[in-house]
Amino acid sequence: MPILADFAHNLPVGAQILDAGCGAGEPVAHYFVDRGDTVIGIDVSERMLALARLQVPEATFQAMDMRDLAFQSASFNAITAVYTVFHLPRADHAALFARFAQALKPGGRLLLTLATQEYTGQEEFDREMAFIGRRLPYSHDRPEVALSKLATAGLVVVSARLIETGGETFYWIVARKPVVQNGVHPTTTPCPP
Repeated sequence: MPILADFAHNLPVGAQILDAGCGAGEPVAHYFVDRGDTVIGIDVSERMLALARLQVPEATFQAMDMRDLAFQSASFNAITAVYTVFHLPRADHAALFARFAQALKPGGRLLLTLATQEYTGQEEFDREMAFIGRRLPYSHDRPEVALSKLATAGLVVVSARLIETGGETFYWIVARKPVVQNGVHPTTTPCPP
């Protein structure tokens, strides 16, 4: 997956990776394990975690809601939340981004996918939609609001762009936790969508 390769380019080899909402471990956990990184995957579904343990036995998987991260501060070089955050209410996103920022090491990076109007048909959305024969919750803000929530959490948006994969368009965001220099945080300014 080229998006993962682009994201990994700025990470040290042997990085500590958190795959939030890891599902069955494909493709994210598998990609980073193959790269030589240490991966912890979390998900609320025991069924998905069981599949992930079979498919990516080199990673560690545990049951956890990403909104209740139970890791020490500055534990990870990178956090991925691919195709997951938009299933949580957008009212929870600001606190979630703050937890991600806390769990990242200074200079650490976040890879995040969010839904937008291109997927749901509306600027803001809080409802269920059909996906592979099931009804799933979807929730998203306008892009500028999502970027503002990331900035408020102390993350600097490196890139934010709509990407179409498999006939679906999502908002792919890379953000980084600033490195504090001389006790001063650099200014965090969200980039336009």
